[in-house]
Amino acid sequence: MRIELYNMIPNFLWSLLNLIPISYFCYSLMPRELFYIFLGISLVAYVLPESFYNNIQIKNLKFLKRTGVVFIQRYAQNGEIINRMIRKKFPGYKMIYNRKTMESRYKKTYGFEKFHFMALLFFLLTTVFALMNSYYPWSFILIITNIIYNIYPILLQHYTRLRITALLKQRK
Repeated sequence: MRIELYNMIPNFLWSLLNLIPISYFCYSLMPRELFYIFLGISLVAYVLPESFYNNIQIKNLKFLKRTGVVFIQRYAQNGEIINRMIRKKFPGYKMIYNRKTMESRYKKTYGFEKFHFMALLFFLLTTVFALMNSYYPWSFILIITNIIYNIYPILLQHYTRLRITALLKQRK
C-alpha cells in the first residue's frame, strides 16, 4: 500500500502544478455556462473506443524519443526517480515484468491516455476562449501547461505501448 503512495506523488505534484492555473482562469475569467459546455465536450474523450486511440497512436519510436519522452518518463509514475526512491525505502522492491503484468500495464495506458486526451480538449477549448478574449498571457500559460500536463503524458502512453508490444514479441 505504501509503495502505491510513492507512485502517486508525481501525479499529485504534476496535477497540482498544472491544474491550479487553469482552475484559477476558469473560475475568475470564464463564464460558468461556457465552462460546463467545454467540460461536456471534453468528456467525449472517455467514450471514444480504443480503436480511436489506436488510430492516433504514434508508431515511430525514434520520433517519440526525439520529443523527449524518455526524459519525461523519469519523472512520471513508475518512472526511474520514483522507483529509485521506493527501492531506497523498500530495498526488496522491484518491478515484475512478466507477460501478465505487461499486458495489464498495456491496457492501463488507454485509461491514462483517455484522461489526458479529455484534459487536452478542455485545455485547448479554454485556450481558444482566452485568445478570443485577448487574455494573451493566460493563453501562453495554458498552452505550456497543456504541453506538460497532457501532450507529454499522451506521448508517454504511445511510447509505453510500443515498448510493451516489442517486449511481448521478443518473449514469444
